[in-house]
Amino acid sequence: MTEEVSMTFEEIFEQNEKRIHYHMFKLGINDPHREFYVEGLYAIWTAYKKYDPDKGPLATYFNYTIRNRLIDMIRTKTREGNNQQKINKHELCKADNGNRCGTLKLPMIDPAGITIEDNTFWQSVKSKLSENQWKWVQFFIIEGMSIQEIAQKEGVSTDAVKSWGREARKKLKGGGAGGFVWVVLG
Repeated sequence: MTEEVSMTFEEIFEQNEKRIHYHMFKLGINDPHREFYVEGLYAIWTAYKKYDPDKGPLATYFNYTIRNRLIDMIRTKTREGNNQQKINKHELCKADNGNRCGTLKLPMIDPAGITIEDNTFWQSVKSKLSENQWKWVQFFIIEGMSIQEIAQKEGVSTDAVKSWGREARKKLKGGGAGGFVWVVLG
């Protein structure tokens, strides 16, 4: 073993370079930019520098060091990728000006400048709904308030406000209020 340590790093590297490729293959690493290969090379270098012959064979220490460094790098890359996805999702929601950041991202309609002039239409809608269901239509659809804002204003839970909306949709879908209401509420 002392003979291995007296060898130069270049000689050690030439003899052990295949270990890097082996561990990359076993871990399923695709390395188009050779980042993992470089990390494996650095692992060989650190193992070579820190090797203590009394603790076991150099080859075993190389395997241990290379594999663990590559696993650490996989974890780091995965964490960075997840963080980047969160940032991208947040930026996309801000850019879309959407009111939700879920699977369905529709931009909100800016209610500024829109006036509701057909009072007869809205009166017919109101006549089909309970008081709370009309509040949902008034605040959520017409005024563009969020569910949380309506719940806070009315002093009820958000689940109650969501329930008003579900019931209003059911009544207006089945009732003769007109297709426009369903398009707006649907």
